[in-house]
Amino acid sequence: MQFSVVQGDIASESADALVNAAGTSLQMGSGVAGALRRGAGQELNQDAVSKGPVDLGAVAVTDAYDLDAEYVIHAAAMPHYGGGDATAESIRDATRNALAAADERGCESVVLPALGCGVAGFDLAEGARIICEEILDFDPDHLEDVRFIAYSDDEYETVVLVADDVRG
Repeated sequence: MQFSVVQGDIASESADALVNAAGTSLQMGSGVAGALRRGAGQELNQDAVSKGPVDLGAVAVTDAYDLDAEYVIHAAAMPHYGGGDATAESIRDATRNALAAADERGCESVVLPALGCGVAGFDLAEGARIICEEILDFDPDHLEDVRFIAYSDDEYETVVLVADDVRG
């Protein structure tokens, strides 16, 4: 399995599955969720909400609508807005469950963001370390291409440094 760090807008990526940084309600607000909602159309938010709420660390899978993907995997690394911040455990569980959901659906490629590290308030470097560890520990049946996407220059630089360190 190839693991890379890329910079850009997740809604512009082409992959079998795109991972949404979701809250447990699955209501798509700002950040990654907002970008995906804008790219996919309002149906994505309606579909996601209809599958919620989910437990912290769990995932729900929807169609990707107008995005260049087959699925959006909504990974609940944070409680519903106002319900607290993401934790190391919720980020680890959400990452593991998102990778498993993509693999179970036969996906060969998946793009995921820094789950729990935006509005959820978790430290980016620590969160990126957890996500990178989970990616490298994952033993796929189908996944061949896992891309960890960062939006800003600063986020990208942090994730690249952490990924290089975790890889050894």
